[in-house]
Amino acid sequence: MNELTINLKTKSDMPLYEQIYRHIKAEIQSSRIACGEKLPSTRALSKHLEVSRSTVELAYEQLLSEGYIESEPCKGFFVAQLEGVYQFVSNNMIPKVEKKEQKKKYRYDFSPRGIDLDSFPYHVWRKLSKEILVDDRTELFCLGNSQGEEGLRNVIRDYLYQARGVNCQPEQIVIGAGNDYLLMLLGMILGKNRKVAFENPTYKQAYRLFKNLAYDVVTIDMDKYGMEVSELCKSNADTAYVMPSHQYPLGIVMPIRRRMELLKWAGQSRERYIIEDDYDSEFRYKGRPIPALQGYDVNDKVIYLGTFSKSLAPAIRISYMVLPKQLLSIYNEKCRFLSSTVSKVDQFIIQRFIEEGYYERHLNKMRALYKNRHDVLLSGLKSLLNQCNISGENAGVHLLLTFHKNEREEVLIEQAEEKEVKVYGLSEYYIGEKKDRDATILLGYANLSEDAIRDASRLLCEIWK
Repeated sequence: MNELTINLKTKSDMPLYEQIYRHIKAEIQSSRIACGEKLPSTRALSKHLEVSRSTVELAYEQLLSEGYIESEPCKGFFVAQLEGVYQFVSNNMIPKVEKKEQKKKYRYDFSPRGIDLDSFPYHVWRKLSKEILVDDRTELFCLGNSQGEEGLRNVIRDYLYQARGVNCQPEQIVIGAGNDYLLMLLGMILGKNRKVAFENPTYKQAYRLFKNLAYDVVTIDMDKYGMEVSELCKSNADTAYVMPSHQYPLGIVMPIRRRMELLKWAGQSRERYIIEDDYDSEFRYKGRPIPALQGYDVNDKVIYLGTFSKSLAPAIRISYMVLPKQLLSIYNEKCRFLSSTVSKVDQFIIQRFIEEGYYERHLNKMRALYKNRHDVLLSGLKSLLNQCNISGENAGVHLLLTFHKNEREEVLIEQAEEKEVKVYGLSEYYIGEKKDRDATILLGYANLSEDAIRDASRLLCEIWK
């Protein structure tokens, strides 16, 4: 080949060398320039195109680096052998991806997993971030302690003792990016030869995770006090996953007698453990927060899980796990090599946030905010009290409506949707076959304003009466 016909656009924002590179590349990909064919010399092509030789050399260098052409000393440039290596597809041949069906939008969404992000302390978070990054501190961007930074573990230890009655040392705390990661880590610590029992209904994410990790998992029915320990004994499980301070989704607070029964069960075997998921204990509107199960544990059998995602924001993936001393030694043996999944910067921010009292003030603010919304919702649902029982009140961020009549959840949900109100059925939280249960609807109120709650509850009363 003695010359290449390339229509260069001198007024284009694209550099001339890139125009030459792209043209030759396209010609090779389309096989219009055959493999093994000789390209013009840089001198000849620059003269033909009326550009500098360095411009052509830049284009050739890029083609060389990507493997489209080869250089042979004293001979020149040749198109590389590409046939059978890769099938190039032109843009117009790429199949179009079908657009996913857009989720239906609702005027009001009573999501039980919602959180009020408008109340997040953005200015404080921004201030602390700037203060931490004000100096060029290279150590902030180095790998830190695999368990999490010692300073953060110290403040978490103090917070848990004061607020939740948890007894532990900083070295027992492992910090990770969300409960999912910590549960997978726990799976490595516990080993596979275990049978894990879950409440039913339950937090399905945890259930799915253990099941996908190939654990033998079973479900235990609940009474009004929580997981039935007699049924737990019959199951031959050696690990129980519970939410005693505010069970999700039923909102049950496990009384002290049932807690003692559960701890007694765990203490009867060296291999038995309780996983206590304390996901939203900060939000209690009547009386003092219920002490954690871990605080009553004298046999060191409770694995305690907590998170900042529910109290601050879902995107702040900072959770923590308190390991019993026996399991801590296994962690040090099996998992110490794993790097922390939370950046040191984020750890320092949350540490300062707690130390300087911002977290306590934020929690007080959110309790008051959610308490008002909780009261507004209860007031708005009064006219439905002949049709249903309301439960799960005074804690958490959702209520449950259990209907007396032969109502069907699907129908109740569809009726609400017709008014552009999104509600959630309890059935989706059950594991296994759906038994004959009264229709129960979950109404979360965290992400709705008081005015929105009033309007939405009025609509629900109109359609469900």
